[in-house]
Amino acid sequence: VQFVESGGGSVQPGGSLRLSCVASGFAVTNSYMTWVRQAPGKELEWVCSINRSGDTYYPAFVKGRFACSRDNAKNTIYLQLSHLTPEDTALYYCATDAAGSNRGQGTQVTVSS
Repeated sequence: VQFVESGGGSVQPGGSLRLSCVASGFAVTNSYMTWVRQAPGKELEWVCSINRSGDTYYPAFVKGRFACSRDNAKNTIYLQLSHLTPEDTALYYCATDAAGSNRGQGTQVTVSS
């Protein structure tokens, strides 16, 4: 199982990014997948989940700003980030559960003015 995250970058507050996670040796189609993040000096934090049916779940702090989705043909999951704030600065990972199991190397998101 390998996940490769990409799409991170530096944006100003209020900006948007779309993160991608390509899976190999693993079918995201039939799987529960999550995005988690880790800010410097902080613990890993769950950001969103998508289940086999395509239903999505988010923690309260997301407040409608983020959206996770899946492209079965590309075996890829996505995380659309919008209305970003400096508090969203972190390394973002896709994983197979909210604890961050099997996560890849991550992609850095930096929000600053």
